[in-house]
Amino acid sequence: MNYPPPKDIRHLNPVFLLGGHDLEMIEIRKILDELNIRYFDNNLLWGAGLSAYKNVLDDEQSFIGIELTKDIPLPKHYIEVDHHNENAHKLSCIEQISELLDLKLNRWQQLVAANDRGYIPAMVASGATEEEISNIRKADREAQGVTEEDERLAEESVRNHQQIISDVKVIFSLTNEFSPISDLVYPTEKLIIYNEHSLVYYGSNAQRLLSSFNHYVEEGRVYQGRGPNGYFGITESVLKLYTDQRLLINMIIKIVHHEP
Repeated sequence: MNYPPPKDIRHLNPVFLLGGHDLEMIEIRKILDELNIRYFDNNLLWGAGLSAYKNVLDDEQSFIGIELTKDIPLPKHYIEVDHHNENAHKLSCIEQISELLDLKLNRWQQLVAANDRGYIPAMVASGATEEEISNIRKADREAQGVTEEDERLAEESVRNHQQIISDVKVIFSLTNEFSPISDLVYPTEKLIIYNEHSLVYYGSNAQRLLSSFNHYVEEGRVYQGRGPNGYFGITESVLKLYTDQRLLINMIIKIVHHEP
């Protein structure tokens, strides 16, 4: 069972376990550094599991795992911080951390939270300027490890490898980093970006797709975030089950349109 969090958990001397790197995770790490709170950061990719830290776990200390799939038994005193899949109704992780530590987020951190919780529309709703949005998105891509070459390949993917299937824009990505592509084509109501390693649907009814693949959720083979109309992703382990990726794309489009 998860250890129920009190209002300010610092008196418990918790050990934080950081998940995959993005701008939000980098900002959380900065907060922990400023407060001199102990943490482990294994420089993970998004979707990593708690097993990445199995060598430091025990049943004596209090642990706070951030965006880590539960792929091994939980330690006795464990708090899960996440806002994806079954936790999609919760605040962003940096907002949850601020509540656990009884902190007030500054302007930049508030926009980081909005970006992670609801992408560009959430930042707009928070009153962000175009410059602030551009800076947040650029910083987020950099935190995810997006390189100049990834940016170039994203432009080529959009220019030469996109099509419309039904009313869904479908783009084959020449890079494994999808964020520069989604940024380039924003706003798009229904978007699929894919390659041989991953497929992500962005747009209306994204959360609904989770129930169609719920047997893969606990295994970390599918994921969903940013609310009902956010994104839904499928990992390489599921893609390998389909010999023709076009069949998978068409199946997802049918689900999006509430078709049997």
